[in-house]
Amino acid sequence: MADLYGHRPRSIARVFKAFRWSLQGLRSAWLHESSFRLEVVIAVMALPAALWLGSSGVERALLMGSVLLVLALELLNSAIETVIERYGPEFHELAGRAKDMGSAAVFLALCNGGLTWGLILLG
Repeated sequence: MADLYGHRPRSIARVFKAFRWSLQGLRSAWLHESSFRLEVVIAVMALPAALWLGSSGVERALLMGSVLLVLALELLNSAIETVIERYGPEFHELAGRAKDMGSAAVFLALCNGGLTWGLILLG
């Protein structure tokens, strides 16, 4: 049965293809983005610490979620930068603005993580 837009439901094969493409994106980020590698190393330490330091399920979820949010936004920022670089190295105001906004999104996620960890651990 189709949805409102005429699309058929995803088959299990399409779900596996989407999963494979996601893994390819993670691999590409690992290979080409030093910021992503650093944040993954931090996440490898922070995620188990969140399980140990959180005193409830909600606290653990907030601690872990704030770390994973940074990784997700770093991936989006890297995607923006990659698309812009695809069109050439010359400066364009809109390209610079888009790259700065992507960087700002990662910065805000890092602030969110710091505040979340600080408020939970010190509160």
